[in-house]
Amino acid sequence: MRVRVLAFARLRELLQAPETWFDLPHDAGVDDLWLELERRFPLLHGEAKWVRVACNGRLVDGVQPLREGDEIALLPPVGGG
Repeated sequence: MRVRVLAFARLRELLQAPETWFDLPHDAGVDDLWLELERRFPLLHGEAKWVRVACNGRLVDGVQPLREGDEIALLPPVGGG
């Protein structure tokens, strides 16, 4: 299956693009996608604990199964004051 990954803020810099596409096995979930992200972009290693993931506009956890054409957004922590 093919999914679209959107990256924001610092994550965009680590992926070197605002978006990218991934081909994954049909039974893949968010955790599988993250492992593939780390493989392709080693600078992401260790970032998973800080990054929120949205699938088609909804925040999800790592066990969320993915489907063909899903849009995944990688959301970095937000600071403010």
